[in-house]
Amino acid sequence: MFDSVEIDAKKINAVEILGLPIHQLTMEEVLTLCEKHIISRKQLLLGVVNAAKVVNAQRDPKLHQSLKQADLILADGMPIVWLSKLLGKALPERVAGIDLMYGLIERASRNDYVMYFLGAKPDVVVKVAEHVVSKYPGARIAGFRDGYFDESQEETVAEQIRASKADILFVGMNSPKKENFLRKWHRYMLVPVCHGVGGSFDVMTGIAKRAPVWMQKSGLEWFYRLAQEPQRMWKRYLFTNTMFLALGLQAIVKNRISKLA
Repeated sequence: MFDSVEIDAKKINAVEILGLPIHQLTMEEVLTLCEKHIISRKQLLLGVVNAAKVVNAQRDPKLHQSLKQADLILADGMPIVWLSKLLGKALPERVAGIDLMYGLIERASRNDYVMYFLGAKPDVVVKVAEHVVSKYPGARIAGFRDGYFDESQEETVAEQIRASKADILFVGMNSPKKENFLRKWHRYMLVPVCHGVGGSFDVMTGIAKRAPVWMQKSGLEWFYRLAQEPQRMWKRYLFTNTMFLALGLQAIVKNRISKLA
């Protein structure tokens, strides 16, 4: 075991996957913990990682630091789950960031929690708010704004979110901007649950399509995205996938040698 976090007096174990502590939780357990924090008004910062983000964290110290500042780090990607099993430190399941977002929205609409949406282009985040209100009866939105702001505007954005008194903040910005913003400001904003959801706003509004379920379960979501944007994505995935395989193999060999020693 690499690390553990105490939440509501319960120790949640984490295992080391390529230098990051990934917590051993199911989707249902994460949602339940989020609700407990909303009710108690205690702050919970969620981090989600896939193969590409794990690789990027190896060469971006600031991203690595931001991820490790999260209260929970979750496996958003089947390759992370598979590697955990090969290392003998099995994670119970994949906890996809977009599915966690939908789960939180559903519980928020059912239990009168207030949400704030930050990120994407101005017209997209408006559509996100409209979609949530129309599809989830009872949903309460404290506010929303786009993700196109620079570092000099961060304090103003954080102040707006703090003033909204939201229970849940969804941050739909690219990595590492969302992780770094949340690391810097999540305590100040006083939002019980902060969740960085990346490009999920584009999926929700139909701008981007999500891979079929069989591709999600097979760890092929990257290939589906590559097929949609080949010119923009091929270099990124060639590098990150190759590096993840190399790092994963290195970790497996090191783990087996340590057991023989």
